[in-house]
Amino acid sequence: MGAWDATSFGNDTANDWAYGLDDCDDLSLIESTLQNIIDAGDDYIDASDAEEAIAAAEVVAWLLGRPSTLNAYNEKVSEWVTKHALKPSAQLVQKALQAMNRIQAEPSELLELWEDGEEWKVAMQELTQRLQ
Repeated sequence: MGAWDATSFGNDTANDWAYGLDDCDDLSLIESTLQNIIDAGDDYIDASDAEEAIAAAEVVAWLLGRPSTLNAYNEKVSEWVTKHALKPSAQLVQKALQAMNRIQAEPSELLELWEDGEEWKVAMQELTQRLQ
């Protein structure tokens, strides 16, 4: 796992995913990323898919006007949100919440990797609260 902290963009996968926003002027990338987790149902969720979905959920929170603390890793998200004054639908917010809940339930590789990581659990709870 190429992670340096427990925040939404504290890993290589989420940062790589965020560069895809540069080619997107709508919410389609965000929605499809979240839908990927939802479509998995009770199947095992790979860490990389979960990290991308957490990044997508973070973008939804930013679009709702509830950003995380700005840092070097989420700066590109801040810039994208500023350029794209999009309002996420209630349905998209629900998808983000549903994906967050699924990622934090078994079977989830990311949940396993952060099993002893209290900071990750706190970060995920904080993001979930910003989506509500």
